[in-house]
Amino acid sequence: MTTFDFAPLFRSTVGFDRMMRLLEDTRRLGEAGNGYPPYNIEKTGDDAYRITLAVAGFGEDDLTIEARENTLVVEGQKKETGGTVSVLYRGIAGRGFRRQFQLADHVKAVDAHLDNGMLVIDLVRELPEEMKPRRIPVTKGKAASIAGKTETLVEGEKAA
Repeated sequence: MTTFDFAPLFRSTVGFDRMMRLLEDTRRLGEAGNGYPPYNIEKTGDDAYRITLAVAGFGEDDLTIEARENTLVVEGQKKETGGTVSVLYRGIAGRGFRRQFQLADHVKAVDAHLDNGMLVIDLVRELPEEMKPRRIPVTKGKAASIAGKTETLVEGEKAA
């Protein structure tokens, strides 16, 4: 497997620390090769996404979903039943897991439900109002009044 040295990028870029860390984490996770539990990531709308994990054998009480900063963490830990059932063959994986997903800025988990062994987590990107595109009206004759206010501010007088 080819490895990449990101050190030159760290030395020559400013403000891209998060992206470089994501690249390194992705490389490290790829080497680990842990594919349990399997999952899908879907785009369900312009600003809507869905993560579906196959968690057969896990109940609602066995699963924990936590969102912190730009990371979504899904953990599953089977609770011991304490019964006297003797399992002759175990084909359904019941081992604990921890799966992390890196979320883009302003992406938030809004809903999660368990249906027929599939954990479905709905995500939505909610841009703050100041980041949404806005239209600037073009009007006639406004430039002169703005220039006049700028000149009075430069001279130290209060603008009317």
